[in-house]
Amino acid sequence: MKRTMLFICSLITVTLFSQEKQTESVWRINFLNPGIEYEMPTGNKSTLSVGLGIGYSGSYPHSSASDVDTGLVYAINPFVDIQHKWFYNFDKRKIKGLDTTNNSGNFVSVRVLTRGKTLFGDDVVTDKLDFAIGPTWGIQRKYGKNFHLLFDMGPIYYFDVDGGHGFFPLMLQLNLGFDL
Repeated sequence: MKRTMLFICSLITVTLFSQEKQTESVWRINFLNPGIEYEMPTGNKSTLSVGLGIGYSGSYPHSSASDVDTGLVYAINPFVDIQHKWFYNFDKRKIKGLDTTNNSGNFVSVRVLTRGKTLFGDDVVTDKLDFAIGPTWGIQRKYGKNFHLLFDMGPIYYFDVDGGHGFFPLMLQLNLGFDL
């Protein structure tokens, strides 16, 4: 039994270290939703991205702190954005001669977004914390020396600390910034 376990552990170690490293660690400053982001490898084709900042957001149904339904509302909130990305086209991009530097590629992910109390806006979107979680599809690219573009979209389930919750069919994210 010990030999079998040793063999399996050795095989896994050799396999992990023999694969080409494709993802890399990247620090970013985003300016569309001002904040800082760190993306770290979790595998050869996967990363974990953690972002902190203050950004534009809208209200979810059933979660507005206001009693008046004014339709589309906006607010500026502090946020924590965590996203685990799985890149699926690195090999195809390399074959076509396209760059994969700073994790440039297409991905699917699981995204968790936490927003804090509204700082200012036309309505009180939340008076405490709210959360959104869901799958996304997206692209991120590095242009020139260090310009960064990220776009992703997907459905979310949202909930807040007061019990408001629901499903929202499409959350969009657009980030522009610089890789450090």
